[in-house]
Amino acid sequence: MSKYEQIKELKDKEFRRLTGVRHKTFDKMVEILTLAHKLKKKQGGRPNNLIVADMLLMAMEYLREYRTYFHIGQSYGLSESNAYQTIKWVENTLVKDGTFSLPGKKALLKSDMEYELILIDATETPIERPKRGRKSTIQAKNDATQ
Repeated sequence: MSKYEQIKELKDKEFRRLTGVRHKTFDKMVEILTLAHKLKKKQGGRPNNLIVADMLLMAMEYLREYRTYFHIGQSYGLSESNAYQTIKWVENTLVKDGTFSLPGKKALLKSDMEYELILIDATETPIERPKRGRKSTIQAKNDATQ
């Protein structure tokens, strides 16, 4: 039984907590990936061990939980390199499709929306450290022995 089969019956709120997206969005992503997968397999090749929904779920786990490819591969029964290739394929396919792309800088500048910016001062301040040298080291040893 695939991992997607186990979670697809979750309520929308719980599904979103687990994956980060709603059922409807997840289904749209699966639809895009299924079309791309059919085109890819039209050229031939070995059949995949995972269904497309599990591939997407694997990529979501990687992006949401910051798990390593090794850990994800182990939980899906794949090698680390196969998990990497699958996740990269999912990411690249969704980016190329453009359905989930954010508007560019020019589109944001043309819109009438107002944005509130918060700036954080992250300047570096020097740390006070004792001077390095023989004199200060000898003096510290003498102070410790007295």
